[in-house]
Parts: sequence; C-alpha cells; structure tokens
Amino acid sequence: MAKCSKLELTWYNKDKALIPLAEGKYGYAWVESTDPRYCQTRPLIIDEYFAGEQAEKDPKATYSERANLTPQDGNLLILGESGDVLETLTRVPELVDKYVGQVKCIYIDPPFNTAQTFANYEDNLEHSVWLTMMRDRLLNMRSLLSDDGSIWVHLDDVENHRMRLLMDEVFGAENFIADFIWQKADGTRNNTNSVSVDQDYVCAYSKSSGFRINRLPRTAADNARFSNPDGDIRGLWWDDNPTAPGASTHQGMVYAIQNPITGELVYPGYGRCWAAEQSTIFECMSQYARYELRDLNDAEERASRCGVGVDKVREGVCGIVLADSLEISSIEAQKTIKRGNLPQFFWRKQGVGGIGKKSYIPDGGTVPATLLSNEDVGHNRGAKSELKALFPGVTPFTTPKPERLLERIIHIATNPGDIVLDCFGGSGTTAAVAQKMGRRWVTCELVEDTFNRFIVPRLSKVIANDDPGGVTFTQDREPKDGVTLPEKHDATAAEDSAKLLRALAKMDHITSEQQAHIKETMKLIATKKSTVRNWRGGGGFTTAHLAPECFSYDPELGLTTLTDAAHGDILVRTIAANLGFYLSPEDSYFDGHYNRKRLAVVDGLVDKAKVDEVMSHLPEGCSADIAATMVDEDMRDYVSSFENGSRVIHIPFGVFPHAPVSPDADESVELIDRIDPDRAGEDE
Repeated sequence: MAKCSKLELTWYNKDKALIPLAEGKYGYAWVESTDPRYCQTRPLIIDEYFAGEQAEKDPKATYSERANLTPQDGNLLILGESGDVLETLTRVPELVDKYVGQVKCIYIDPPFNTAQTFANYEDNLEHSVWLTMMRDRLLNMRSLLSDDGSIWVHLDDVENHRMRLLMDEVFGAENFIADFIWQKADGTRNNTNSVSVDQDYVCAYSKSSGFRINRLPRTAADNARFSNPDGDIRGLWWDDNPTAPGASTHQGMVYAIQNPITGELVYPGYGRCWAAEQSTIFECMSQYARYELRDLNDAEERASRCGVGVDKVREGVCGIVLADSLEISSIEAQKTIKRGNLPQFFWRKQGVGGIGKKSYIPDGGTVPATLLSNEDVGHNRGAKSELKALFPGVTPFTTPKPERLLERIIHIATNPGDIVLDCFGGSGTTAAVAQKMGRRWVTCELVEDTFNRFIVPRLSKVIANDDPGGVTFTQDREPKDGVTLPEKHDATAAEDSAKLLRALAKMDHITSEQQAHIKETMKLIATKKSTVRNWRGGGGFTTAHLAPECFSYDPELGLTTLTDAAHGDILVRTIAANLGFYLSPEDSYFDGHYNRKRLAVVDGLVDKAKVDEVMSHLPEGCSADIAATMVDEDMRDYVSSFENGSRVIHIPFGVFPHAPVSPDADESVELIDRIDPDRAGEDE
C-alpha cells in the first residue's frame, strides 16, 4: 500500500511567491520564489521616539491592579507592507535576536477578501492570491512566536474555512485551540436581502503544546449559582452531576449505592458511571451511616447500565450498601443532615432524594468560552464610537474592532511584559490595548495616510494618558452604601430589577399606595455607577519605516539590477541585512560583523588598494566579506591569496546568485485585479 501523504489545501500558483506592485495598496504579482524582489530583506530606518509619563493616582479615583503595571517603552510601529516587515523582523540580525521566538501572542485582522472597497483598503484578493499572501506571512509569524505562544486570526465566512486548513498546514492540526465566535453586531441588520450576519470568527492556534491559557476573572454573575445552604466549611458550592460518561469503559465505577433513609438502591444513569473513585464515594456515604462493600449479584442491572451484554460486564464489582438496619441508618443519616457541612457526594432533598455532587468555585478564575458576546467584548458600533471620541468629526474605519475584544484575547494569551504582534495595524487597536495592559508590542501598517493620521496620534494619546475610552476605564455598578443584595444576585441584576420597578410605577393602574411600596422596594436594591481606572499613561514607542528596495529584477534580461536607492547608508544597511551581518556603526573600517567575520561594503570599484586597506585592519583570526557594486575579477584571486577565508562579493549578483527561472511571458508580470467596481462600497 502506498504511503499516505498529509492532507493539505492546494491552489493555483501555490509554489509561486507574491510581490507588492505599489506602496500602500494590496496589489500583487506572481513571481518565482528566487526573485530578488521577493527574497530581499529591507532594513528598518528609525524615525522618531514617542514617550509619555505615567500619571499620579487621584486619591478620589478607584484603580485596578492593572493601573499599577509599569508602562512598556520598547514598542515598535513600522510603516510598511506586512510581508516585507515580517521578512525584516525574521532576517535582520538585530531584530532576530529581539523578536524571533520571543512573541507571545499574534493577533491579525487581515483583509477579509470580501470584494469590497473600504475607505482605507482595497479588499478584494482572489482566493489563490489571498492564500499565498497569508501562507507566506504565517510562516514568518510562526518563526516569531515563542514555543508557548499563540496566533489569533480574525476573519468572516468568506475565507475562514480555508484559513483553518492553511493553519493546519503551517501550525499543525494538533495545535488548534478553538474557533471563537464574536458577536460583532448589536442588532439585526435589515439592509440585506439575505440574512443578517452578526458574527466574525477568531481562529486560534498555538505554536506548540506548551501554550497555556489565562483564565478570566470571575464575576458576580459567574458565582450566582453557588451558595452554601449546609454551612460547608469549604465555601460556596453548587449541585453538580455526580456521574460521568463512559460506563462501558469504566465498568468498575458502575454500581449501586443504598439510600440511608429510604433504602433504595441508586445506580448511575444508563451509559454513565460515578464521577469519582469508589473509595472517595464510600468515605462520603460513611458520614451518613455505616456502610460496607457487598456483591449484590446485580450483573444484569449493571450490564444494562453499561450498555453491554451480561457476559461482557465486569465481575466482582461491589455495591455500597448499609451495614446496619435501615432504622438505625436513617437515624444516623438525619443527624448528619441536621448537623450540616455535608460531604462532597451527598443525598439530596434532606436525604430522601438522589445523589448530588458539590462543585466549588474554581480556583484561578473562569475558563474562557468560545462565544464572545457583544455584551462582554463590545461590537462594531461601539468600536466606531471609541474612534470618534479620539478623532472627532472623522469616521476613519468602517469596521473597527472594539478594545474590549482585544483585551479579552490578550488577557487569555499573554502576561504583562510579553510581546504582542499585529502586522495588519489598521486603526491601531491591538497596539493601544497591549500598551494599556502592560504588554510590549510590534505593529505595522502599509497605508501611510492611516499610519500618520490615525495610528501615530492614537498611540500618542495612549501614552500621554489622553485616551479615556476603550479599556482605560471599566464601567460597572455596585450597591449603594447600606444596601445588601441577596445571595446569588449582583448589582447589574438589581439595576435591571429597578428599571422594571420604575416602569411599573409609571403605569396608570398603579395606586399611590402601590407606588410608595415600589419606592421602598427600590431603596432596598439601589445601586450606583462604579468606575475603575485601568490605565494612567506612560511608556513609549518608536516609529520606523522600511528602507527603499535596493534590488529589482528584469524578467526580459533575466538579470538582477540595482535601484536608484542602492547607495550610501541604505546600501550598507541592505547588504548587511541580506548577508546576515550585525551593523558596526562604531567601527571605522568595517560596516558589519558576525562572529569572526567582518563586512566591508564598497559603493563602487573594489581594487587592490581597497583590499589592502581592508586586510590591514582585519582583526587577527577574522575573515572579511568585501561586497562591492563593481569588482575587478583579479581581486577574487588576490583576496583568496590571504588564505584567511575572506572573499569578494559582487552587488547584486553575489547577493542573489540564483536568478529566477524565466516564466512564460504571459505570467512574468501577471497583475492580479482585486476590485470589482460594481461591488465596491458595500458595507461588511
């Protein structure tokens, strides 16, 4: 039988690469993967550093623990196309040391491929183009993730199913975490002839099995079902299911337990078994009365419960039955019930019911759910309001993401000080929330206007403590002074009840006496707004942009060429990045270094005089790479004569020695049209 290969998604030109056709637009051309326009690494050019100071605490305000975190200042905002930026982060040595294998969480909200034109993006990539674009970026993002890191990809119905297969291929199906469903709409959309699509998806994968989630803080609503009617010294509990599935495979946990008051033999439900070892349950039952293990010869009943034939059921499984008479056992059991503080497995209905199991409030918070309701994490309309507050009179984005959505994801996936990456910066929400949560961040944006008009000002407001929206504050309710709410009811429920009572009091048939009673009742459940500040500003970020391309390719000639930018410092930085050298700005003679190798970049002809100069300053035991735009062929032999491993590299042919295979003429510069004018402008 032939060996089976792994399941994978295929698409047109999967073996090809894509290069952007123009700055600031999603426009691409297919090229070979060896094309220097695709292979070259563009270094970063640092532009400006923005810093803010953390504000002092206001004694009249209430602060969360998060407001005490030290603001992060090692953050990076890059102007550039996502694929080029990711190549830079994973190849430039100085950035490799800082980011490769160090990013704890990646959140991306890539173009949805919905054939629509937004105010800031052209968003209509053909499936094959979209998949290639995402594949190349996902591979680099996987390199950036730490072993315990995770990636969260935000999409809608158009590409989510294909993305799942692509993520399986890049990250491994075994590392799938969940498909989260975000309720993005706060009401049914009536401007459609089909159905109202109210949700997006956030597909989450881990880098490896080392990923661990952070649980969410428990709320009063989470704990509403817990109580303590028997005075359990272990705290609040709720009556959970005492059984578990798997009777057929756990036959030793399928047996009868005798009720100490009624004498009834109680079995787990069909197909289920008791949810604890028999020794644990025996110990619990023994607090009611004296019990013993006894073979009840009930193989037929146990086989029925296990869903197997009598000849297949496990033999010798004893039931937990009373050791004394029912009369004596009943008296002892009622004493236990009256005393309270019942065991974990207990008899319901004052001892005459079935068996219950106490489950206590979990330590460490609540397990995150895959359903992200707009009540919990916000919606598109709320996100627009957040941006309008920052940029009055401007609606910069059609479908921005609310800060609370990013807050939930970043909380689940990271801890303070971790690095968060978003290579589709958009409105800058990811970076803004990461900053407010004490995380480090890296983000990039390809549209210069968006970068300068929205992201930089927004993040500047964040560090200057001039952003009161989003997750800066948590708005809640709490009981008014002197008000004590009943167990299992929180202030939100009390306010809902108060709204109902206020509406009831206004109805015509309500008498004055009834209104007075309603007012008295409202005093008993009165609540007030509670505002907690989570952020006080501070920290900083550096802006940078990608250096211009130094290399191009002429498909007609089959030659790699230099661009007009390939001179001076840009050329030096580019050559160092592409050859894997660290820059050496303090070195007067060499432009880069890597271990015992040195780099000298010559913008012009390298001749014997230049070689002698380089070699005269070469440290003992080191070798030199001399990269030049013009090379006298005799210099290769001359440099080899030094016998120290030095070499001469021609720019660009020595940097990109393998020219791409020349494709058919009709494919060499195939342009991918992404905008259907007839469908442009539709809302998401």
